[in-house]
Amino acid sequence: LRPPTVIGQFHTLFFGSIRMFFLGVLGFAVYGNEALHFSCDPDKREVNLFCYNQFRPITPQVFWALQLVIVLVPGAFFHLYAACKSIKQEDILQKSSYTGFYIFSVFLRIVLEVVAFWLQIQLFGFKVNAIYMCDVGALEKKFNVTRCMVPEHFEKTIFLIAMYTFTVITVILCVAEIFEISCRRLGFLKTQ
Repeated sequence: LRPPTVIGQFHTLFFGSIRMFFLGVLGFAVYGNEALHFSCDPDKREVNLFCYNQFRPITPQVFWALQLVIVLVPGAFFHLYAACKSIKQEDILQKSSYTGFYIFSVFLRIVLEVVAFWLQIQLFGFKVNAIYMCDVGALEKKFNVTRCMVPEHFEKTIFLIAMYTFTVITVILCVAEIFEISCRRLGFLKTQ
């Protein structure tokens, strides 16, 4: 069962292929070896690991993979419901209860994307700096703060902006899909 609207079908294509490909292929290339090349002064394994864990409480690839899975859940529930009830694609926009449930699943995707956007800002910000100042006081070192070099910081900044952009595009597509459904239900657009 594919989405009942043109925008929903485009969203599925955009979300399902482009965003996942971008994250899977380019995300691994940009972030895959980050922990290995993260180095602090003094360059000791325990300091590097301690500071890297402080710098990245969660790796961006794991965060974005979780975001993708969580945002897919409302649509998956709707499609499971539609499959169990043997709902045809054309019925989704014809019956108010199906339309309402579908709109609710799209609205829930919007909410989850907005929450993920906010969390991404809290965790990663908008820019990856070349130097990270790490508080190593817990390791009982002479100095409480040490400098760490962040590898490929410029590439990571570009990737962050791209992931923010994907989230914004997804939210816009979801809002547009709700608008399209509303216009179809009100008779402004012909049902496919």
